[in-house]
Amino acid sequence: MAKSIIGQEDVIERLVIGLLANGNLLIEGLPGLAKTRAVKSLSKNLEARFSRIQFTPDLLPSDVTGSEVYHQIDGTGEFRFAPGPIFGNIVLADEINRAPAKVQAALLEAMEERQVTVAGTTHDMEALFMVMATQNPVEQEGTYPLPEAQMDRFLMHVLIDYPSVEDEVGVIRLVRDEESEAAAPTSSSGDPQPVIPQQAVFDARREIAEISVANAMERYMADLVYATRTPELYSEDLARWIEIGGSPRATIALDKCGRAHAWLAGRDYVDPQDVRAILHGVLRHRLTLSFEAQGEGITPDRVIDEIATQVALS
Repeated sequence: MAKSIIGQEDVIERLVIGLLANGNLLIEGLPGLAKTRAVKSLSKNLEARFSRIQFTPDLLPSDVTGSEVYHQIDGTGEFRFAPGPIFGNIVLADEINRAPAKVQAALLEAMEERQVTVAGTTHDMEALFMVMATQNPVEQEGTYPLPEAQMDRFLMHVLIDYPSVEDEVGVIRLVRDEESEAAAPTSSSGDPQPVIPQQAVFDARREIAEISVANAMERYMADLVYATRTPELYSEDLARWIEIGGSPRATIALDKCGRAHAWLAGRDYVDPQDVRAILHGVLRHRLTLSFEAQGEGITPDRVIDEIATQVALS
């Protein structure tokens, strides 16, 4: 993935953690920062079926989940379920905030329950299923903000920033090489790139489930989330900034992502470094800031920095 997404190592790590932790990701960044390319790169290196949904204001829920279609053969007819694009392994919900609430709600059951109900019949998703949604943080005209209930169902909120000058030079060369390869005759292409089988992902998840988490680390994760609910116990600034804190899903996400981060680091136990590494991604979309904080230009990341400073490992 790093060969096709230059200068975004942290983003790549978050995508892999989301895959290993069996969660859904919300990816946010300005246009042209390789949000869609990152998701496609992940699916290209996996034995996975990639599906893309381009969210628009005129999209209907059935365009996402699928619908019952009437088939008539030899004078008799029956309704058959035609699966929608949500039935894939890696599902890209591109510009998710451009669709109205009823379409966004069509994703809720699939993201949380790993199933879709159409016409009273429940259809299970595949064993490897992951929704990666993108959104543009700047252009808000014609968009529909995601409700808190759906935001909470994303395991992590990943931010993509501009690359450095050196990395941008690498992007120029990468695109130039890709254009040259596309223009070359098909016969000159080499062997297809090997992909990681799905079973390798499932095996990794089993190993991650066995990662050791000490009682002190469990308490540390719970304390971090509890601080978002009772900020007045920690500092006056946090009390002024936080309106609504994180739900128990935040604590569960810290545990899942922390164990995945430890596994990637080659350890069989979780330490504070793992929790702090994924803390911002887990909490930044689960905090509702007060009007006072927004007026002062306080960002969720600034609030999370203060929480990490105030909460100690007991």
